[in-house]
Amino acid sequence: MECKLCPVACGADRRKNVGRCGVKGLKIAKYYLHPFEEPPISFSKGSGCVFFCGCSLKCVFCQNFELSRSLRGKEISVRELADIFKRLEDMGADNINLVTPTHYTDKIAQAFALYKPAIPIVYNTHGYETEENLLLADTFTDIYLPDLKFADPYLAERYTGRKDYPAVAFEAVGHMAQKEAKFDKDGKMLSGCIVRHLILPLAAYDSVKVAEFVATLPKSVYFSLMSQYTPCGDISRFPELSRKITDREYKSVLSAVERCGLTNVFLQDRSSADGQYIPEWDF
Repeated sequence: MECKLCPVACGADRRKNVGRCGVKGLKIAKYYLHPFEEPPISFSKGSGCVFFCGCSLKCVFCQNFELSRSLRGKEISVRELADIFKRLEDMGADNINLVTPTHYTDKIAQAFALYKPAIPIVYNTHGYETEENLLLADTFTDIYLPDLKFADPYLAERYTGRKDYPAVAFEAVGHMAQKEAKFDKDGKMLSGCIVRHLILPLAAYDSVKVAEFVATLPKSVYFSLMSQYTPCGDISRFPELSRKITDREYKSVLSAVERCGLTNVFLQDRSSADGQYIPEWDF
């Protein structure tokens, strides 16, 4: 079976060999109640995050580098994944949060066929998605939580090797943005789309372009502007990534958000630019 779940379409038979994502089968590094997502996602008891190993994008600055490169983790079955969904639900999770699910969407769908929790399902993606994969994700997803990493093809190629990222991700996010926003009476998100964007050093101009694109999406879409960048990953060849963003960079992007008329906005505290917020991996 040739794997074409992500836009790389590497064609690997992942029953036997690893694909561009770096994994075969089904592999996770952690699951737990995560308190540091956007407020209507983490809400009161925490988001029931499942951290999947491997990644088809592999940003050089990835804060979850060990996972995206599949340097650690535990292989599980589809049945075990379904059991994890139930366990998180029983722990009181406000939702099930699938972190980097793109290259496992088929197996995730199989797990939900075995057990579908009665809480929202969050599809937490890097945004590099095919239309076909999103149509499959639509069958089980309540909340889309995409990162929109780059608008500039140069930056996308420099940091991921995927020059087509902006074109692919803008179309994918446009699809995800059609999910109608709904909240319960206490403010917990039940369905909808939150577009995330991480400001990078020397790339405030690109963040402005991202904000301008988000302003063209349906008004029900929320925008989460993240200032948490901290040097991580494999950045020895990228000296510009060796520092956190400056106040000036942050404020220039914030001004653009205001100019664009975006009102459904989450702003991250600058103190979050710290490695202490990266989870400890269990497996």
